[in-house]
Amino acid sequence: MAEKSFKYVILGGGVAAGYAAREFAKQGVQPGELAIISKEAVAPYERPALSKAYLFPEGAARLPGFHVCVGSGGERLLPEWYKEKGIELILSTEIVKADLPANTLVSAAGETFKYQILIIATGSTVIKLTDFGVQGADAKNIFYLREIDDADKLVEAIKAKKNGKAVIVGGGYIGLELGAALKINNLDVSMVYPEPWCMPRLFTSGIAAFYEGYYANKGIKIIKGTVAVGFTSDSNGEVKEVQLKDGRVLEADIVVVGVGGRPLTALFKGQVEEETGGIKTDAFFKTSVPTVYAVGDVATFPLKLYNELRRVEHVDHARKSAEQAVKAIKGLEKGQSVDEYDYLPYFYSRSFDLAWQFYGDNVGDTVLFGDNNPQSPKPKFGSYWIKDGKVVGAFLEGGSAEENQAIAKVAKLQPKAENLDALAKEGLAFACKI
Repeated sequence: MAEKSFKYVILGGGVAAGYAAREFAKQGVQPGELAIISKEAVAPYERPALSKAYLFPEGAARLPGFHVCVGSGGERLLPEWYKEKGIELILSTEIVKADLPANTLVSAAGETFKYQILIIATGSTVIKLTDFGVQGADAKNIFYLREIDDADKLVEAIKAKKNGKAVIVGGGYIGLELGAALKINNLDVSMVYPEPWCMPRLFTSGIAAFYEGYYANKGIKIIKGTVAVGFTSDSNGEVKEVQLKDGRVLEADIVVVGVGGRPLTALFKGQVEEETGGIKTDAFFKTSVPTVYAVGDVATFPLKLYNELRRVEHVDHARKSAEQAVKAIKGLEKGQSVDEYDYLPYFYSRSFDLAWQFYGDNVGDTVLFGDNNPQSPKPKFGSYWIKDGKVVGAFLEGGSAEENQAIAKVAKLQPKAENLDALAKEGLAFACKI
């Protein structure tokens, strides 16, 4: 098969790829220099929409409405935009071999792609229950959500199983967002997770209690401290029951599993230095191979604020790391220096009428402030994390744009807070005066 050569290749077609392409166009790229190779069939899009507006029963988001870079208030990059800029979109193409010393990628169809600079933006894949040999986990209508194809299948099932029973396996980001989305679609929803509370990687028990109470008030059944150990299906092979470890059996027309993801780094094993489950990079997202950069979920990078190496799985970092890598690549070419990546960890979520934001680090002691009553018509509450007498992290539900900026500033500046009781009493006002 014919070989194709490019100066720059972005491997992966998610959020990071789209933001990298925009930055290349901004910095100046010649027609034919840049290619994006993606196994998905569509141009890069804002992936968070899949667990939110894509599933709405009314006025649902659909492409081309949420191509990058609308998620951050930027221009929407339609397939025509890439054509105009001379950027080649190589879609529905899965790369099965990467030979980094030879600057070569090979597709499942046997095509060869050569590059001078490679940006690895492969993101994550979902962890599946079939990976653990869970009995019956290959039944029809057991869904995972990562790509637009997954979302389309789930939308069809929601229509086919109108007013049916849905079981969500997992109490993290995906679990909470999909629990809300399925409830909005009038399904009878149960959530199952092994931890003592939802979102344990970020939420304290106090924060989680609000969301669990709110979801319960919406009619969502929450089952904690157990896991799905098996599924039974009907004569059509469609799931009908979820068996739990504690012996309970839940009826199910639809099951959605959200038990985490894994960075897609297998193609590069043994060819680049790795660290804490990702590809190790410097502050410019360059790997141990000088012609290869890694961004987004796959990168383990120096988090300057905390002076440690971290891997961050979030859309905000996917966008910003992609832009940083391209600035660094073009800066090297032009002989211009680029500032080191100085990232403030940021996470957010929206479900029902709720919206929270978190900035910083969730380590140390915590204080809870504000109105966290799930019955409140307009709840607004938050938490601070305090380490070594300084506020290092801040969370806020129901905040205005100004209030969210204020908690971000607190997490960045890390002001002193010796008295936790006084901090709890002062609450949001503490952030707003900084």
